[in-house]
Amino acid sequence: MTRAVLHVRRAGPLVSFQDGGRHGAMRFGVPASGPMDRFAHAAANVALGRPATSTAIEVSLGGLALTCVEGAVTVAVCGGAFAVDHGTERCSPWTVRTLREGDEFSISVGPWGSWCYLAVVGELVAPTWLGSTSTLVRSGLGGGVVGTGDELVIDHALVDDALVGPIAAPPSSVPPSELRVVLGPQTECFVAGAADALLSGDYRLTSAYDRMGVRLDGPPLPLDDVLAIPSTPIVRGSLQVAGDGVPTLLLADHQTTGGYPKIATVLADDTTRATQLRAGDHVRFVALDPSDAVLAARSAAADRGRRLEAIADRPGVRTRHLLTTNLIGGVFHPPDER
Repeated sequence: MTRAVLHVRRAGPLVSFQDGGRHGAMRFGVPASGPMDRFAHAAANVALGRPATSTAIEVSLGGLALTCVEGAVTVAVCGGAFAVDHGTERCSPWTVRTLREGDEFSISVGPWGSWCYLAVVGELVAPTWLGSTSTLVRSGLGGGVVGTGDELVIDHALVDDALVGPIAAPPSSVPPSELRVVLGPQTECFVAGAADALLSGDYRLTSAYDRMGVRLDGPPLPLDDVLAIPSTPIVRGSLQVAGDGVPTLLLADHQTTGGYPKIATVLADDTTRATQLRAGDHVRFVALDPSDAVLAARSAAADRGRRLEAIADRPGVRTRHLLTTNLIGGVFHPPDER
């Protein structure tokens, strides 16, 4: 078995192991967790020929600095426009590199984006909980939070230099300024005009932002009778409004039920893109009819598949593979018989 070990010289807060998510357990009160930016997580994996839901390291704005102390492994980084450095070389924010023993590699804050993903050619060794390595950060259950001084162990580590190089980040990886929503399911719990205030207002992300959700600063959305609301299920993308009228966009580690009403739900693809917004960024909300939202979701899913295929089969990688592969054995140039 080949093995590589990466020593963590520095890790910011909320750096954690995440696979595709812990699905099917919300009925038991267990959040799905998984990556904040689901597309970037999948992209980092498929860029290496890995299944899209494989375990990767989710890196927050606090960054991550590593030293390869054993073996060698090819890695990929995808997500926000982070500063990625391999030794003294500044790399593309979306990139594939090979780390060899003694190499230093760091990811730090760049011009935009809040999360990025470090995937590897091999198996990151991490604890599982209910069949998933995804970390529920507030409890630490799952693969766990990565801290300074830890070692990341990769079993079945492989080097594939044919994959090395920049990855063209799709335009959709840039965070949006508008988020599409379906109003409800509890608009009747708000005073008249609250939905109009949501759709006409400008909202700013606050610093109250973690994997559970982000509070928004903007026109208040006052409740009509908050004490009469029973606890109801919650999904990722819910806009839940507390008694002070302040909305919170719920994200990967959201609670499974809650007693505050939800005025709207952000479409899944927009929720994923919104995770790359930072505190201080502004968004507006645009309402879709449920039938239009279904069509938009289907279109987004098809587009996501095409974008991942393009990353997995990017032209430069195909060319490098062809140039290093003996496609037909025993072929030689015959002598010139002229």
